[in-house]
Amino acid sequence: MSQPNDETTKKFGESAPYWEKHRELIRHMFAPITKALVREAGVRAGDTVLDVATGAGDPALSVAEIVGPSGKVMGIDPVPRMIEGARRAAASLVLQNTHFEVASADALPFPTDTFDAEMCRFGVMFFASPLGGIREMLRVLKPGRKLVFAVWGFGDNNPFHHTLSRIVERYIAPVPLPPDAPDAFRYAPPGKLKGVLVEAGVAELAEHVLRFSINAPLSVEDYYAMRCEWSDKLRQNLATLSADQSRAVKDQMIRAFSEYHTPGGMSFPAEVLIVSGSK
Repeated sequence: MSQPNDETTKKFGESAPYWEKHRELIRHMFAPITKALVREAGVRAGDTVLDVATGAGDPALSVAEIVGPSGKVMGIDPVPRMIEGARRAAASLVLQNTHFEVASADALPFPTDTFDAEMCRFGVMFFASPLGGIREMLRVLKPGRKLVFAVWGFGDNNPFHHTLSRIVERYIAPVPLPPDAPDAFRYAPPGKLKGVLVEAGVAELAEHVLRFSINAPLSVEDYYAMRCEWSDKLRQNLATLSADQSRAVKDQMIRAFSEYHTPGGMSFPAEVLIVSGSK
């Protein structure tokens, strides 16, 4: 079985402290997606649930509240620093039903037919072997139960992303990616991820668009500072700019973000694909 992409693992490892720092904010911003995953997967009290590519521990920590003390949530991620942060979060919340392990999707350390439900929020796009990872997820899923994925829709429909990228690209030309390279928008085209699930042998396939708002109770300036920490790509790009260019980028981003500021903080319209199936 293939191993996680080394560059992707390194990138997320460097970002892990910021994912942990902003964990509650990220949890809040993506709560509508977590609710959609829980609903689509049919998660119930007492279930045993797998969260693949859990990052700093969400949606696993949110799902733990739903399955309750009679249930169990296992979160896996190939990045050790992410798992360390997730374990600290679980300990701070005094959760006894949540466990985290370092593992990649295509080499899951669990027996066949273990889980009542499985979910992956914004992880499958970065799998080194999406087909291998989905086949492994299917193996450890109980018969008749569901696995569900959330992936970003097209960048043009997600100003949460394109507000940043369009400004940075005025100064740094984007690097063309090879076909099907790991990327946030790898499965933006409708039907693309669904096709991988078909090849993996997943049954009862479904796909729908989830439109919602990404809300962050922050000022424009605080939101800019948070994104500069959290986004590894933005951090790397800003590090290559001159001082004058960095100031210009900041000024332009502040103006662009202001369009999405409301009395309650930042609010971006967003679009993701929810793709699911059963064993």
